[in-house]
Amino acid sequence: MKAENSTNNEFILLGFNFKQNIQLFLFFIFFMIYVSTITGNTIIITVIWKSSKLHSPMYFFLANFAFMEIGYTSVTMPKMLTNLAFGDKRISVSGCITQLYFFFVLGGIENYLLAVMAYDRYLAICNPLRYSTIMSNRLCHQLALMSWLSSIASSFISIYLLSKLSFCGKNKIDNFFCDASPIFNLSCTDTSLLKSYFFSLVWIVVFSCLSFIILSYINIILAVLKIPSNSGRRKVFSTCGCHFTVVILYYGSVISMYVRPHHEYTFVFDKCLSVFYAIITPFLNPIIYSFRNKNIREAILLITLIRLK
Repeated sequence: MKAENSTNNEFILLGFNFKQNIQLFLFFIFFMIYVSTITGNTIIITVIWKSSKLHSPMYFFLANFAFMEIGYTSVTMPKMLTNLAFGDKRISVSGCITQLYFFFVLGGIENYLLAVMAYDRYLAICNPLRYSTIMSNRLCHQLALMSWLSSIASSFISIYLLSKLSFCGKNKIDNFFCDASPIFNLSCTDTSLLKSYFFSLVWIVVFSCLSFIILSYINIILAVLKIPSNSGRRKVFSTCGCHFTVVILYYGSVISMYVRPHHEYTFVFDKCLSVFYAIITPFLNPIIYSFRNKNIREAILLITLIRLK
């Protein structure tokens, strides 16, 4: 009974429970994904910074998005890679809560930036004559700053309350990073109010941003349908294609993970879904933006040619 009530100072991230050779194989795969994610997003930021052709609101927000993705994937993957390589699955309670805080801060920023990018495309397509006047440099910086500060502030209260919880008895988290639900389940104090607040906040952020994005795209589609030529329609849709693809990937996985009854799926399913939205999606985003965006492809080629000369 005393052992059951003793306070835990650390958690055990079970991660991927496979044989050593399989874990080393997974380490190699995930390490290459991590390096590719960091490299791809760094290239996007560098190209946008160095190419004067890309000094526009759309690419300013894309650079913010790429920077956020570097932080988002770096919150979880280094610890996961360490676990796979060395088998040290321990993480302190404070380290676990810190990881969770930054994971949700950056996740919130992703929601806000996707909404801001949708608003930018809406203005560019539906109000082209007033676009440069409305979407000024000052407004761009204000929207980006609000996206970062809003997420930092809104996540702080729930994480502060979470840090006041006591943890005793079981200390194993069946995932490769510290997620909210397992931490709530491991607490030996009542978490019902905090859990309601935490997931209500997730619902509000996710669905308010998603609703805004959907509304923006409805207006964009209506405006595009009024364009008489097919080539004009394709040109307009091509400017939104990358953003729309990222929106589908991100919200499809996040809603499946956090906005559904948690008793419907197993821990194995949740772990696979976590891999998709925490690792695979950030890996795919720079690929989507670089290969499907003609201006970025041309800027990368131009900078490469200049360096070779």
